[in-house]
Amino acid sequence: MHHPIVNPDVPKTKGPYSQVTRLDQLLFVSGQASTDPVTGDLIAGSFDVQARQAFENLSAALRAAGSGLEHVVKTTVFLCDAGNFPALNKLYAEYFPQNPPARSTPIVKLPLEQLAISIEAIAAVP
Repeated sequence: MHHPIVNPDVPKTKGPYSQVTRLDQLLFVSGQASTDPVTGDLIAGSFDVQARQAFENLSAALRAAGSGLEHVVKTTVFLCDAGNFPALNKLYAEYFPQNPPARSTPIVKLPLEQLAISIEAIAAVP
């Protein structure tokens, strides 16, 4: 049986899904975007601004569930523009400096026009 993780430091969902779900020693984190965790509003701006907020939201979601970025084993990073791939690689290396997790990076159209990135992850619970 899986268990949703709810924490005020993680932006609330806009739909009928959990931000983080735990099954045994695994965490499944729904797509994290550049959402302000306090207001729930999308933080617009450059790709770098949006991506940093998405990574920070991912980190907060993992902390809320008793884990951290160092325990991520797989990510899927959804990008709207393949031109942002080099900037993503730079940030990925910054947020995962050692033993980076496996990653898929599909180029997609995300549900909000100004949204540039969404990151979902699977992580272990230490």
